[in-house]
Amino acid sequence: MGYGWSAVAAVVVALAAVNVVNNRMLDSAYLLVHVLEIALLVGFAAVAGLAPGELGLGRGTWARGLRWAGLAVALVAVGYAIALAVPAFRPALLDDRARFAVDVAVVRGAIPVLVNTVILEELAFRGVLWGLLRRVGGTTVATLVSSALFGLWHVLPALGLPGRSPAAGEVFGVGPGATLSAVAFGIASTFVAGVVLCELRRRSGSLLAPLGLHWATNGLGYVVGAMAWHL
Repeated sequence: MGYGWSAVAAVVVALAAVNVVNNRMLDSAYLLVHVLEIALLVGFAAVAGLAPGELGLGRGTWARGLRWAGLAVALVAVGYAIALAVPAFRPALLDDRARFAVDVAVVRGAIPVLVNTVILEELAFRGVLWGLLRRVGGTTVATLVSSALFGLWHVLPALGLPGRSPAAGEVFGVGPGATLSAVAFGIASTFVAGVVLCELRRRSGSLLAPLGLHWATNGLGYVVGAMAWHL
């Protein structure tokens, strides 16, 4: 196994440990821990010799990445607005993680989501892993493998999905079978999301583009979810 694949394996092992810490052991100090995890990823990239361009952070890509990110945010915002405006769609927006006052959801959807989730995951899967995998296996391998790992990253969060979301509870039901169905759905849906985010990364040449789409989906989701609870 060459150094490239060794670096991929090291990042995967580190991310597995990070996933367990974040979902099973971390009760406080989220922001500080996630900043340290982001620093760890930057360190891996430096040791592996990934250039800024391989991470999607080359200076020449910033303007293009921001344009793509802005378009992605606008499209997600329109989609959420439509879902919120149509009463039949509102139950799909309900999630206990967004059961706050709207102003609290706005705060949570800004910096905490950006640092705790979006920057960490984008740097890991569309930055470091995608860059390493593309170097050793090409673009298709980078997209498929990093997206599969992105799906597996969401196994632990998916375990509680039927209890967190009324809509998911209705779809999957309760019990072990419901949990397995929710996990399978979580892996499949985040694999597809990973492919979309990787393609956005490839087309734009910038990590900022998938970062914008990811933040819009999660950050605006907090705000829209809180509004849906109130409605």
